[in-house]
Amino acid sequence: MALPIADYALIGDCHTAALVGRDGSIDWLCLPRFDSGACFAALLGEPGHGRWLIAPSKTPGSTRRKYRDGTLILETEFDTEEGSVRVIDCMPLSNRRWDVLRIVEGLKGRVAMRMELIIRFDYGSIVPWVTRAGATQFATAGPDTVELHTDVNVRGENMKTVADFFIGEGERASFVLNYRPSHEAPQQGIDPEKELRTTEKKWRQWSNRCTYRGRWREPVVRSLITLKALTYTPTGGIIAAPTTSLPEQPGGVRNWDYRYCWLRDATFTLNALLLAGYHEEATAWREWLLRAVAGSPKDIQILYSVTGERRLDEYEIDWLPGYGGAEPVRVGNAAARQFQLDVYGEVMDTLHLARAAGLEPEPAAWNIQIELLKFLESHWQDPDEGIWEVRGPRRHFTHSKVMAWVAFDRAVKDAERYGLDGPVEVWRQKRDAIHAQVCDSGYDSQRNTFVQSYGSPHLDASLLLIPQVGFLPPDDPRVRGTVDAIERELVVDGLVLRYSTATDVDALPAGEGTFLPCSFWLADSLILTGRREEGEALFERLLALGSDLGLFAEEYAPRERHMLGNFPQALTHMALVNTARLLSIPEKQAKTASEKGERPGSAAEPPAGQ
Repeated sequence: MALPIADYALIGDCHTAALVGRDGSIDWLCLPRFDSGACFAALLGEPGHGRWLIAPSKTPGSTRRKYRDGTLILETEFDTEEGSVRVIDCMPLSNRRWDVLRIVEGLKGRVAMRMELIIRFDYGSIVPWVTRAGATQFATAGPDTVELHTDVNVRGENMKTVADFFIGEGERASFVLNYRPSHEAPQQGIDPEKELRTTEKKWRQWSNRCTYRGRWREPVVRSLITLKALTYTPTGGIIAAPTTSLPEQPGGVRNWDYRYCWLRDATFTLNALLLAGYHEEATAWREWLLRAVAGSPKDIQILYSVTGERRLDEYEIDWLPGYGGAEPVRVGNAAARQFQLDVYGEVMDTLHLARAAGLEPEPAAWNIQIELLKFLESHWQDPDEGIWEVRGPRRHFTHSKVMAWVAFDRAVKDAERYGLDGPVEVWRQKRDAIHAQVCDSGYDSQRNTFVQSYGSPHLDASLLLIPQVGFLPPDDPRVRGTVDAIERELVVDGLVLRYSTATDVDALPAGEGTFLPCSFWLADSLILTGRREEGEALFERLLALGSDLGLFAEEYAPRERHMLGNFPQALTHMALVNTARLLSIPEKQAKTASEKGERPGSAAEPPAGQ
């Protein structure tokens, strides 16, 4: 069985990523990009579905691990009766090749080591044909070839490649796995030690550009490195997570493929990058966004591939038993075909933030926005599947309507501030009409709280975003009442559920963990409504729930005390960065932004002293 989710570390090259277990096994890797078929899929099955283990032959007495400061280079140290060793793992940053680099370093004594390589292409279903030429081993099947380069003697054993070797104090042994399309000629091997130094230098240069100097710099930088690692460099697209089908409930069916880019995350992403000074990455993300949504507004999707592809057909892989037996394992995501009103607001808000933050203007952006608004003018009153991509009937979700309001609000502001042409009076009328409708139909006056959807008695954590997008100021009694209601009805052991799955709103079996991004949103709401100490305490508690490497999944089981869902999760790390920002700016600045109908933690207005 796979390890607990928190026992995995992320390494990556900004094209794809791998999960490395505390036990020294790489149990997940898709090549050549995030959403390609996995050649190591033991995470969702067993070792025979593909993995790469390098660890002491005997079970170690203790294990320690860390990232080198400011990098995505992992160091795992094993202590055994024979001595101690360190395994260094990374993926060199390159736009020309794909490599996984593993170096074993002897620290003390002389330790017997075991290397076990099981390559199974297409999510563990295809056994490759293996050949050798000198010290290089080639594994080929169909379009894929993986090469293993090492000076250690390896041998075949039961359809896998293994090596048994010793490593003494001061000695180092290297292993390099290279991927290439099988029709291409082999590439020249890399110098492992040189590549390790180069990779460390590149990551340090990148992380040192971070302009955030607040109290929580360490978790902020780690989150930003994680977001960078989830970025597909050729296009600027940022995926939600590098995994598929890690369950939101142990043994359950809420298992989804997150290896795609969600428009829902657009503003959070841009803000997180901008506030830390990463304008190049923010611009690349904006450009990806504009390319993805180009075309007919009625065809806009909620998610796309890293290159902007739209056909993400969902299917199930029946040969993988799933993480902890959670079936089915899914590839693709049927939510790409859903209708979600909120994405129009996310796109408009993202481009509004880009202008306000001073990103170089994109001439075509405003024309695209006008077309999106034309569509929204006649469709904002339609029901949709909502931010959580429910697979039940469409509803008039309150958050969706709020984001439709955001779309027209940002259009009015951009037209007025930047002299952009458009039917501003029409947009202003639509904005006012949506606001009035939400306050009437999306609000329960008897309970003093906004509700999940029109006419529903149920709550939804997305309502916590109402003051953050400027729909109402934080000190509005309806906002305070909503925060109080969510604390009463959706909080479990201090953490926030997205909504009650027992209501059958999503047409799935009930049960899932608390949602970590929503828990950060609650911290934001507490800060904004004058309960700063409580908000900071919740933020600190959330930081403590991360793994020993500072990584977060999407959900958390507070009673069982373990993470749930795909890992690591970009939205959680974005939320962490944004809450740290909110805690690092003067309360007056946040209040002023809210009064202007802007996001209080927006990167558009740099905090004093930064």
